[in-house]
Amino acid sequence: MRALVQRVTHAQVDIDGETVGSCGRGYLVLLGVGADDGPEQIERLWSKIFKLRIFEDENGKTNRSLADVDGQALIVSQFTLYANCKKGNRPSFTGAGAPDQAERLYEQFVERARQDVP
Repeated sequence: MRALVQRVTHAQVDIDGETVGSCGRGYLVLLGVGADDGPEQIERLWSKIFKLRIFEDENGKTNRSLADVDGQALIVSQFTLYANCKKGNRPSFTGAGAPDQAERLYEQFVERARQDVP
């Protein structure tokens, strides 16, 4: 699994003009599932993301985690994190998980995250 984590004050995903997901202060997480990934990667990756200390404390130091600021998370499936551009100009996505496997693991990751954040 690969994740790109962005600290946000607000984030939302709109599809055809309808908001399908949003969060307040916290993280926007783009999550890619690889072909070799399984449920065992979920806990390790979420634990790392949840404990990242990238929010400022009262001294302006990035010393607070998502839990410390009662933050939220919006997790978005993003298979393009597995793009391989080493050869030619067209990315290869052979390292990305199959759609059914990726969707299943993405849903499990979201459920795991919901145990810690709204």
